[in-house]
Amino acid sequence: MPAMNDMPLLRSAVVATAASLLLSACISAPPVRPSVVDSTTPAQRLAAVDAIAGVDDTELSVQPLRDAQVDDLHASAIAKRKAGDLDGAAAALNEALLLVDNDPGILQERAEVALLQADWTRAESLAKKAVDLGSRTGPLCRRHWATIEQSRLARAEKENAVSAHAQIEGCTVPGIKRF
Repeated sequence: MPAMNDMPLLRSAVVATAASLLLSACISAPPVRPSVVDSTTPAQRLAAVDAIAGVDDTELSVQPLRDAQVDDLHASAIAKRKAGDLDGAAAALNEALLLVDNDPGILQERAEVALLQADWTRAESLAKKAVDLGSRTGPLCRRHWATIEQSRLARAEKENAVSAHAQIEGCTVPGIKRF
């Protein structure tokens, strides 16, 4: 049992503890911000890429000559993608990339499949590589940057997505007016 001369000290400690508990109960927790859930589906992201890329018949679009085996793998990937077999499409494009790892068109196709698979980081990485290897103008250039933009938006990197979107405008060069 505490000594009589320790009682005021003990009483002060109890009062201080009780006061701090009461004050802490009065402090409200910071408001919970509702998290914004992006409900954009991978298919909608790809549709956004398609819409941005567009094709202008006055615009020059350069496509590389391809090996027949790569063309077959590309055709197989397109068919599998249309049938909803994204893993099969990815496998065919991965095999094509083993043969020609510097083909911006194949890289872009693979990036788009990654976009459909919600593999945002891979989609961006492949599209960046395609940008580095490909033409700086035309619909394929716009597809690269639109894929990068959508990948960043999917990861809630809005500032980075804005910078990717700004690159899209540079991919368009006025076409030749034909009479």
